[in-house]
Amino acid sequence: MNITPIKLTVRELVEGYADNGEGGVIGYGGRLDIRPAYQREFIYKDAQREAVISTVKQGFPLNVMYWAKRDGDAAVPYEVMDGQQRTISLCQFVNGDFAHDMRFFNNLAEDEKKKILDYGLMVYICEGTDSEKLKWFETINIAGETLTAQELRNAVYAGPYLADAKRYFSRRNCPAWQRGKDLLAGDLVRQDYLETALRWKCRTEGCSDSADGIARYLAVHQHDANALALWQYMESVFTWVEGTFDVAKRKKIMKGVDWGRLYDRYHEAVLDRASIDSEVARLMLDSEVQKKSGICPYVLTHDERLLNLRAFPEDIALAAYERQDGKCALCGERFDFVFMDADHITPWCEGGKTVAENCQMLCRTCNRRKGAK
Repeated sequence: MNITPIKLTVRELVEGYADNGEGGVIGYGGRLDIRPAYQREFIYKDAQREAVISTVKQGFPLNVMYWAKRDGDAAVPYEVMDGQQRTISLCQFVNGDFAHDMRFFNNLAEDEKKKILDYGLMVYICEGTDSEKLKWFETINIAGETLTAQELRNAVYAGPYLADAKRYFSRRNCPAWQRGKDLLAGDLVRQDYLETALRWKCRTEGCSDSADGIARYLAVHQHDANALALWQYMESVFTWVEGTFDVAKRKKIMKGVDWGRLYDRYHEAVLDRASIDSEVARLMLDSEVQKKSGICPYVLTHDERLLNLRAFPEDIALAAYERQDGKCALCGERFDFVFMDADHITPWCEGGKTVAENCQMLCRTCNRRKGAK
C-alpha cells in the first residue's frame, strides 16, 4: 500500500459537486467518487454537520481524509475511503443546502466565502490492491463515526451482489422499509435491515447466522449479478407474517422478532389466523406475561421462556419456605433457601397465577424434573 499526502482547498473539493441520489455523489471536478458502492449514505446529524463548518470558519484543523486511487484509466480516478461525512458537509454548505449560524453560504460576505473556499484540507491518496485498500478502510474507521459490522462487510465484500442488495435494503423508502418497517428493528441506512436479511437468508443455505456465517455467505455470493433471491426470500417472509398475524393491530410487539426462523419452520403449516389472533389478544391482557414481544413467537412454538413470565417476589418465596419448614414440596428433603426455587403449584399454562396461594418451594432437582414434564 502506497500512501501519498496531498493538499487541496475546499474550492477544489467542491468543484463539480453533484448528488445524484442512488446514482452517487461526485466532487473534485468530477474526479472524486464521494460515496462508493460500499459506503453508507449521509448520516451526520445537524450538529455534526455544523461542527464541520464551524471548524473551517475558525481555521481550525479538520481531521485527515483518505482517498483511494482507482486502477487504470478510470473516468473517476479517486474514491473516498474515509471522510465522506465531512466532505459532503462541506459540499452541501457551499452548495446552499443548509445554513450555519442562520446564514447560508450565499449570505456570507466575500471575504468570509474566500476564507472557507481557500481553507486547506489534508488528504492521503492510497494506492494498492483491492484487499489492501479495503483492509485500510476497516482500520481507519476504528475511530470517528464508527462503522457497524455490516458496513464493514459492505466494504470487504463489495461487488454487484451487495450493490444490488442495498437498493432493496439500505436506501430511504426502499422496498424493505415499505414492506418491513413494522417487523424489522434497527436503522436501514446503517445497514441493520440488510444485516437481518442476510442473517435470515444465510441459514437457508446451511450457514450459521453468526458474523462468520454472514461473512461466508457473502464470500460465496459476492460476484452474483444481483440480490434478487435475497429480496424474494424476504418478500416471502413478509407475506407469511402478514397472512398469519394482524400486523397493523399488533405492530408494537412485532418489531425485531426473528421472523425468518419462524417462517422457515412454520410457513408450510396450515395456520388459523383467527385462532392465533384470539390467543395473542388473550396473552396481551395477561399480567403474568412480562415480555409482550415474545407473544407472537410463543403462539407458534409454545416455548414459555419467550414470555418472561412473572416470577414470585422474594417475600412470597420466603413465606412459602417458612411454611414448608425448608423442605422441598416434592422430595421432602430440607435445603437452604438459596438452593430452592419458587414454583407455581398450578402451572401458568393451566391458569395458575403468581400469588402466594399458588407458590411452593422445590429443590432445584425437583424443579427441573417438573419443568421437563
